[in-house]
Amino acid sequence: MFTTSLAPPHTPFTAVTWSFGTKNIISSSADGDFTFPEYEGRVTLFSNGSLELRNVALSDTGQYILTILQATGPIVSTTELNVYEPVSNVTVTVNSSDLELVEFNSSVTLSFTVNDRVNITDRGANLTIDTVWRYDQGPFTCEVSNPVSSSTSDPVVLPSAVNGPDDVIVRTSPSDYCEEGSDVLMSCSADSRPAAQFKWFLNGELLSFTGAQFELKNIQMNQSGNYSCQAFNNKTLRYSTSQPASIFVLSKSNTT
Repeated sequence: MFTTSLAPPHTPFTAVTWSFGTKNIISSSADGDFTFPEYEGRVTLFSNGSLELRNVALSDTGQYILTILQATGPIVSTTELNVYEPVSNVTVTVNSSDLELVEFNSSVTLSFTVNDRVNITDRGANLTIDTVWRYDQGPFTCEVSNPVSSSTSDPVVLPSAVNGPDDVIVRTSPSDYCEEGSDVLMSCSADSRPAAQFKWFLNGELLSFTGAQFELKNIQMNQSGNYSCQAFNNKTLRYSTSQPASIFVLSKSNTT
């Protein structure tokens, strides 16, 4: 509804015309009302000059002009109408050149689409995450709104980025001290996706043992020292080394 707020003039109106751009909509004069063909059945002109426009479409967006003719001259006023399409069918898609997301190396872009008749003019249609972290899985949703409606996409979850190794820890059983000739079990753990590969070191020298754990059977005094393990992730290509765990081998004579 386009409502007028003109005070009644001292002299009566000669004619009232509403137009849209260069197209006339409806005119009213002493001879009666005339609605132009394109607007037949869609408009009503009220006695106070207000205009009702029905069944509005996107093409009705624009400037409307009210012209009132009277003996003292014309009165012209304009107003703007914005017609919006209801927002629906919001969809989020994930775009990445990487077949597998790698923590700190990959980037990912989330883009949204919406029903064809809604035009996105503002920024924000894309969300880019640079140097993806393992905690960036989501879920992500996108809300699209305009002055007449809003719609939210279904949640999207990113695949977990390969990551690690982190928090590499060596555990020994028994810990610290053991008797010569006894057995010592060593294990190494790391936060890693996929599972890490392990190498073992004694006082910085590479040992032949591999794997998350190994057992030193019949340990000898010359095997005393600082044991550490190094974890490797073949996806992130990262290495991480544990803090050393000290093993002191005591001779049997010192333990009796």
